[in-house]
Amino acid sequence: MKKIGLIIALFGVLWSCSEETYVPVEPQELVFETPANFPDVKYDLSANPLTDMGFELGKKLFYEGKLSSSGIISCGFCHEQSSGFTHHGHTISHGENGLEGFRNTQPIQNLAYFDEFTWDGAAIHLDLQPIIPITAEVEMNETMPSLLEKLRNSSEYPKLFNRAFGTPEINSERLLKALSQFMVMMVSSNSKYDKVVRQEENAEFTALEAEGYRVFNNKCASCHAGDLFTDQSYRNNGIPYNRKHPEEEGRKRVSGFESDFYKFKVPSLRNIEKTFPYMHDGRFGTLEAVLDFYSDGMVENGGEVDASLIKEDGALGIDLSTHDKEALIAFLLTLTDYEFLEDERFSEF
Repeated sequence: MKKIGLIIALFGVLWSCSEETYVPVEPQELVFETPANFPDVKYDLSANPLTDMGFELGKKLFYEGKLSSSGIISCGFCHEQSSGFTHHGHTISHGENGLEGFRNTQPIQNLAYFDEFTWDGAAIHLDLQPIIPITAEVEMNETMPSLLEKLRNSSEYPKLFNRAFGTPEINSERLLKALSQFMVMMVSSNSKYDKVVRQEENAEFTALEAEGYRVFNNKCASCHAGDLFTDQSYRNNGIPYNRKHPEEEGRKRVSGFESDFYKFKVPSLRNIEKTFPYMHDGRFGTLEAVLDFYSDGMVENGGEVDASLIKEDGALGIDLSTHDKEALIAFLLTLTDYEFLEDERFSEF
């Protein structure tokens, strides 16, 4: 009888040791400040209050290979900080098993000021956007149930979710909100351009940069509008149809409207110096090539080319002299935010 009692007592000790005790932690609120020259935030911060623990969890998940089926490819695999959180050296993104998609990786910056995401606007909320790359066969090739199970079975993630959300429960809503907290804080607003328009001390354009700014406002700002440098619309810019990717239809893939064929979301030009290659399929490797396209390379591509890119005589393109292009590039380089590109808060561990 004593032996049985001893076994029961020992079993009870082992059982209690195997159960993890989760102590509630009070995360600290993070203050989100909109730069003076920026528009209003579109992300609902009240529905996902920013905290230090939520941000740190989101950062860890962003660089976590477990989000992919192989356990290797993370969000950070295609979004490298030094390249403006784009995929350096890759025309189009590739993921699991070496499979390639058909679009160029977009930068991650200032997403709190957007309400639609991806080149065709398939994601209508930042919290939902990561589902697309996580589940895409040519990207991370994972399922949400499988991903959640991996995180639940890990030794660290229940503790991290407990710290961020008050209990160790791991579900898709919490995972996606943590990722959003990290991405919401990724604000790029300290380029030379920003400092000039905010009239900060000793900040001024060179003569060539100022000339480029004038050219930009006259010939580019109708699409690349405001201090986000995008009006967030979808436009057909007369880019030649890419026959290598017949599945690409632009915005039409989402809307189903023939009028949206080969329309793509106007990209932000912030950190454009670092986010090459350019266009939805990464076909241009330099800013010079992009400007040459707009002056001399636009074509009818089976869709409705945007009216702002059609001249009075019906020809396609924007009149840009060689000097205009030189000045424009000088201005575009003022949009590089080195503080953002080197901010350790967003760097991989």
